[in-house]
Amino acid sequence: MLATPAFAQSSDDYPSRPIHIIVPTAAAGSIDMLARALGKHLPQTLGRPVIVENRPGAATNIGSDHVAKAPPDGYTLLINGAPLAANPWLFKKFPFKPTSDLAPVIEVGEIANVITVHPQVPAKSLPELIELVRSRPGDFNYGTTGLGSSGHLAAELLGQKTGIRLTHVTYRGNAQAATDHIAGILQVGFVNLPVALPFIKDQRIRALAVTSSKRSKMLPDVPTVAEALQLPDYESLGWFGLFAPTGTPEAIVERLHDAAQKALDDAAVSSSIRQAGAEPLGGSRQQLADRLERETRIAKQLIEFAGAANSQ
Repeated sequence: MLATPAFAQSSDDYPSRPIHIIVPTAAAGSIDMLARALGKHLPQTLGRPVIVENRPGAATNIGSDHVAKAPPDGYTLLINGAPLAANPWLFKKFPFKPTSDLAPVIEVGEIANVITVHPQVPAKSLPELIELVRSRPGDFNYGTTGLGSSGHLAAELLGQKTGIRLTHVTYRGNAQAATDHIAGILQVGFVNLPVALPFIKDQRIRALAVTSSKRSKMLPDVPTVAEALQLPDYESLGWFGLFAPTGTPEAIVERLHDAAQKALDDAAVSSSIRQAGAEPLGGSRQQLADRLERETRIAKQLIEFAGAANSQ
């Protein structure tokens, strides 16, 4: 449920100074691109500059904690997603509680992963890969940007549904993982679509399935996991939402929501988000609150299944 503001504050003059959107990752990643697409349009509605600020580190915890503990005045916002659901279960000492310390503003977008293999892997379909992994346990690995990432959770969900186990290798960034996948060091990939697409097109890796519930317009001939394996309940997505510190006055959160919705409805903004490989969303504040709670439950279950709880 949405949090009730801790105090009342007049919002008649809001905003009276620049607004900061904190991106808890390095520049040029998917979250950063979405934040900058929003930040470019929001001033048209809010009438003040919007500054996108990167505060990477500790699997997004540094930037997210900064916002959770910021003054609840609407001037410091966060864009983040899957790590907010996963990190509370991964870290022994987690500095805040996302479901109560952050006020949902709006869902910004979501992004599918694509399951890929190096061309030397003989599997031409996802069922063939499953059988191959079962016949050669321990021979297949995949890489992601870390425990609790969307790729990691997608792989664990596949393992839970099919009984296979792949070796997880963590990297500091998508680029290094992609390089090792192309080189065949990683036989399997659970890669964000925009990262994987160029390598799929030039046949340096082979796409077997997408992790969304619907086929991607970028890869219309590639089935979903649900289609390929007859698993109608399989879906695993990266997702991104805009948040304010809990306690931000209701009127300010509503104004931010309405301004962000206008931005997401703008053709140029939605085009920028799609160019980043994501699907623009929008919707009510409650939808984002519900998603965070749902994804938190799912992440807890998958992290426990992976044996990674409190591992960091």
